[in-house]
Amino acid sequence: MSLNPRLAATRALAAVLAGKASLAALPAQLEQVEPRDRALAQELAFGTARWQPRLALLAEQLLRKPFKAADRDIEALLLIGLYQLLHTRIPAHAAIGETVACAEQLKKPWAKGLLNAVLRRVQREGAALLAGLKGDPVARTAHPRWLQQALKANWPEHWEAICAANNEHPPLTLRVNRRLASRDIYLAELAAAGIPASACRFSRDGILLGEPRDVRSLPGFAEGRFSVQDEAAQLAAYLLEPMPGQRVLDACCAPGGKTCHLLESEPRLAELVAIDLEERRLERVRENLDRLGLAARLIAADARATGSWWDGRRFQRILLDAPCSATGVIRRHPDIKLTRQASDIPALAMLQGELLDALWPTLEVGGILLYATCSILPAENSDTIAAFLARTPGARELDIASSFIGAKPGLAQRHGRQLLPQPQGHDGFYYAKLIKIAAGPRG
Repeated sequence: MSLNPRLAATRALAAVLAGKASLAALPAQLEQVEPRDRALAQELAFGTARWQPRLALLAEQLLRKPFKAADRDIEALLLIGLYQLLHTRIPAHAAIGETVACAEQLKKPWAKGLLNAVLRRVQREGAALLAGLKGDPVARTAHPRWLQQALKANWPEHWEAICAANNEHPPLTLRVNRRLASRDIYLAELAAAGIPASACRFSRDGILLGEPRDVRSLPGFAEGRFSVQDEAAQLAAYLLEPMPGQRVLDACCAPGGKTCHLLESEPRLAELVAIDLEERRLERVRENLDRLGLAARLIAADARATGSWWDGRRFQRILLDAPCSATGVIRRHPDIKLTRQASDIPALAMLQGELLDALWPTLEVGGILLYATCSILPAENSDTIAAFLARTPGARELDIASSFIGAKPGLAQRHGRQLLPQPQGHDGFYYAKLIKIAAGPRG
């Protein structure tokens, strides 16, 4: 028997609310949903996560007491009901009736009356109830308080625009495989097929589609003529500047988009070594390499434990796409609003510093290390690089802006360059480019 799309979304969101999973687990639920209903289930799960901070405040006003931990599923179901009423065109009677009915399937019939009462009140008074919350920036921006405050403190002139961009549906951006065709040729093919698209502003290989669609329906997907990759992430290959005959390390490589772009950008590399912590994450990298007809040496290891994977031969180029808070890609992963906490940031910054310290000795003198994150928090970006430069005499920073002719992406920071999420443009991303001018005590 197929799974109700609202129930599938509820189960996925309940696991997120309970801190047991992210929405990356949603596909397992979607497999049980009728194909025609899968888009609805995904929209309900992702849309509710996107607006959860606001919806949760609204629900708090209407409930006599908070839900127990054992009733995260009913909490998720209520939020999904509120999302349908306030953010979709689903008729109110269908949204309420179908949502309330799910309580029976969750084996919690006691919740039907509560759900019905709250949802019907929002149907009647939703606009007035939301107006009463406008004074709270959490409700206004639909961001958790810690993140809203951090963005306001770090980006006083941009924080509201950042929040607005985070709440949008993300654009679909392609990276043309230059080994097979130029961007202009592929744009002409899309135009001939009646598919609206335009060239990205900063990436020489990037194409922005006019509207999202199943990429498998686009010309040349199976043949590896393009990949899906945000424009900001595409800049890594240009900034690292790989050259023929060089050994390149891609640390923390999964899912492999930048690995593949480096190989497409310079097919005459001596070797590209790609590392990620878990073997299961490398499976996706292998799939991407195979589809594009590329090859790299994949290693499952902790990049910090160089003794377990490094053969002692130094690299001329290193890309460190470090684990981070992912606060620059919230529009693609809105459950970050629920799963990430302020207390995570110092631990992530420490990990990023450890990775820099461990990988630096594997870089050849004269070599370049490109540090990247999809975070927009300085504690993980310019602060991390400042601390590394202060304790690493042989490291110097290179100017990133000089890599671009004309318009420069992002904002110059005291170290590196910060890209903020742009409406119908690139995601939030950070880059710092370092050169090794002398070896230290460890290399």
